[in-house]
Amino acid sequence: MYDSNIKNIIEIEALNTRYKDKQILSDISLLVERKEIMVIMGHSGSGKSTLLRHMIGLDTPVSGSVKLFGKEITKLKKSNLYELRKHIGVAFQSGALFSSMTLQENVELPLHQHTKLDHSTIRIMSRLKLELMKLTDYEDLMPAELSGGMLKRAGLARAVIMDPKILFFDEPSAGLDPVTSAELDELILQLRNALNMTIVVVTHELESAFKIADRITVIDNGSQIITGDKEAIRKSTDPRIVNMLQRKAVNKNIDADGYLNKLTRN
Repeated sequence: MYDSNIKNIIEIEALNTRYKDKQILSDISLLVERKEIMVIMGHSGSGKSTLLRHMIGLDTPVSGSVKLFGKEITKLKKSNLYELRKHIGVAFQSGALFSSMTLQENVELPLHQHTKLDHSTIRIMSRLKLELMKLTDYEDLMPAELSGGMLKRAGLARAVIMDPKILFFDEPSAGLDPVTSAELDELILQLRNALNMTIVVVTHELESAFKIADRITVIDNGSQIITGDKEAIRKSTDPRIVNMLQRKAVNKNIDADGYLNKLTRN
């Protein structure tokens, strides 16, 4: 199912989605090229994580299309989507490790579930990924015994254990100190170069975004403000981009009567 020669690994066109009567994403169109690191930025609640869910096929849009490897995932049969997801790795914000399993057992889990490899081969593959993440001395520890940075790297090791063609990483720097965050940024760059991955990172951390991104997409209140390289983002005169880069709060005029009606309506 995976076409190694395709240029655009991800193609999103006129994507719209809503939860109940609230519009979450409005007319998002985005291309992510093979071996590119695309960073999606925006303040909390802007819709960036929802966009990530659509890319993975966890949410279905109201309208528009989402293609991975040239395949429209919103129209795939469950069995075909299952096969396609074997080429996808997802590293969650918290690591999302199973608390009753050791670090090594967590990392090996996808291989046990999706392959017929023998135990010794799986063990070798997991140790290679743990070595890449600098976690070989901690393989027998439980998740509760790991630091925040180690949990992130462990989740990343599990996400790439099957050498996926696409890696999705949700808020890699969240909750980490600056040094650990910088180390994780370097690891993301190493993964792309060593494993030829296409990587999509959702983050609100400016320093991290400008370090790892080939291109950046900024989303505000569900709308796509800009997609471009780092220089284009820096030169943007859009006040929302300027405020983001300068870390300025956005002051909104409040309709007092409307606000009161909203609080008191049944």
